[in-house]
Amino acid sequence: MYSVFAVDDEPIVLEGIRSKIDWEGSGFVFVGEATDGEIALSMIQELKPDILITDIKMPFMDGLELSSAIKKIQPWIKIIILSGHDEFDYAKKAISIGIEDYLLKPFTPDELLSSLTKTACQIDKERKQLSDISKLREELKTNEALIKKDFLNNLVHGSADTNTIMQKCSELGINLLSRYYKVLISKIESLSGNSQNQQEACSLLNSYSAAWEQAVSFFHHSNLLVCIFKGSSQQELEESIFHAAETIGHIATKNQDCAVLTAIGKTVEHLSQLKTSYEDAKHILELGGTSEQTSENQNRIISSDDLQHNSLDLLDLKENDPLVDRLKYAGKNDISAIIDESMTLIHNNPGQFQVFASYLLVDLIFAVSKLVEKLGGDIKQLNPEILQRKFIDDAVQDEENFTQKVSQVLNFALNFRDSKMTGKYADVILKAKRYIEENYADQNTTLTTVAEAVCLSPNHFSTIFSQECKTTFIEYLTNVRLENAKRLMRETDMKGYDIAYECGFSDPHYFSYIFKKNTGLSPREYKLSTDR
Repeated sequence: MYSVFAVDDEPIVLEGIRSKIDWEGSGFVFVGEATDGEIALSMIQELKPDILITDIKMPFMDGLELSSAIKKIQPWIKIIILSGHDEFDYAKKAISIGIEDYLLKPFTPDELLSSLTKTACQIDKERKQLSDISKLREELKTNEALIKKDFLNNLVHGSADTNTIMQKCSELGINLLSRYYKVLISKIESLSGNSQNQQEACSLLNSYSAAWEQAVSFFHHSNLLVCIFKGSSQQELEESIFHAAETIGHIATKNQDCAVLTAIGKTVEHLSQLKTSYEDAKHILELGGTSEQTSENQNRIISSDDLQHNSLDLLDLKENDPLVDRLKYAGKNDISAIIDESMTLIHNNPGQFQVFASYLLVDLIFAVSKLVEKLGGDIKQLNPEILQRKFIDDAVQDEENFTQKVSQVLNFALNFRDSKMTGKYADVILKAKRYIEENYADQNTTLTTVAEAVCLSPNHFSTIFSQECKTTFIEYLTNVRLENAKRLMRETDMKGYDIAYECGFSDPHYFSYIFKKNTGLSPREYKLSTDR
């Protein structure tokens, strides 16, 4: 299925696009629409459609400006331009931007579907070319690519002096001079262990990342994408790196078997300090591990700034107990490994199961208690059961009980630890939700305006919101508007189109479409059902 987003300032055109095409039957899904380019841009950044259909002439930001902006930030999106102006200059400019097709109004549903089908074929062709593993392997074998990778690898490891850096940058045609820098590391993994899927995702990323203007990148090992980002201001740097992190996740997880964990290091001001940002990102990656969280949320992004926001930063924990150190960075997938190690030790000492099992479990509980205490918790209040003698006695009855109790203790420890890694932005999310509740009726309430209200960049806010709330900003805002629309239908005699405007929808037809898509009923049917 290919996702499609439409932009046109004429509601009747949007209605025709939305209602006259058999979307799912044709292999497409209609994911959203907007009446001007400015509103569309923030929606597209979050929805990340495969295809954009846009009119040329629109208020605030026209279709060509929108297309140009989209090609810079989400270059994979294919664009179909609509225009009632049969003018060569428009077509020429549209072609220079890199659009896929150009339709003159009025057009028929069949003409639009034909254009969509042609564009979908182009997407398939491009994906096949980009996922050509042999192409990636050949590219990595070339002398210049190897020299560049070796140079960038030395750069992030702090193995190059300033003079060498400048000379090599000049030789390789790399422009790294800037005011601020950050290092990003993305770990791409197949959830099923399928190396083919993993390599194809990495190949796609290798092709896309090469086109980024604000970054240089290379693959460290087969599945670690390392990117050095630059920016003239910290705000510009943050905006570009969070957008790239979301893009990496979007591209790699097109294959549903793949998951991505992206770590963003701290900001530094000199190329010689890149090692600091790189090591910071590496520690974050180790902290995130390959835990169950990644498989539940295929695209996780963790920033050094996010960790520092938490005064109980796990990276600052100092402890001599090796088991405590291990628990600081363990993922849920490590639980079985810890249990297996314990069972191996027990099996190496036959006839002494209860003695060794008791010792190992008590040692584990002691380590968990220390970890919880370091993170500001009290084990006596949080989980008094595991401190009781009965818990130990029950565990050492047999191997099945022992493994079950060890798993229980480990899950408790990692869940408590992870709870300290989330919720760091509780105040930000609360403020954002309050702002949405107070301003959902305003059609200008967008990702950008809410991000400004909580003093974060749009891309950073979008990442935080989706990871903390388990839903995208657009989905949440739409749901708030729909719930208020339902309330007005139950409690008032307002007309449907008045309710649409009252709840922040710019077009009553779009409101009806979204309402039925989310509830299964048209606004009229819903109103009738509540009057019974």
